[in-house]
Amino acid sequence: MGTYFNQINEDIKKAMLAKEKEKLEALRAIKSAFLLAKADNAQNDLSDEEEIKIMQKLHKQRLDSAEIYKTNNRQELANKELFEASVIQQYLPKLLSHDELEKEIKAIIVELGATEPSAMGKVMGVATKKLAGKANNKDIAEMVKHLLNT
Repeated sequence: MGTYFNQINEDIKKAMLAKEKEKLEALRAIKSAFLLAKADNAQNDLSDEEEIKIMQKLHKQRLDSAEIYKTNNRQELANKELFEASVIQQYLPKLLSHDELEKEIKAIIVELGATEPSAMGKVMGVATKKLAGKANNKDIAEMVKHLLNT
């Protein structure tokens, strides 16, 4: 398993000792997702990148659920989801700032020689792979679109 799996296991032990029930739920959800992915994975080991993708998915699920709960006036359930999202967020790499993202995408555009909006798909393909875990795809798409249209 990757380094995150070991860190999660250690933090589960600490949360158990500290009787942090809510934090423990979030950590166990991550560990469970890792174990499920490991069982599905042919080589039975997850890379750090795979673990990050799993945690990003869990994080997004929590945020989406919180929005649904808020819409349905269930703030207590939304708060639980937001808390779990904040726990998961602690293990994710720091996202690029707006300026850092712009700089990275400009470099990719120059590297590919993309000059027209029609090259968006080509730029997106490279950018989403290169910036995986560093920026979400929605922000990448908006930046690529903006830069190719100016």
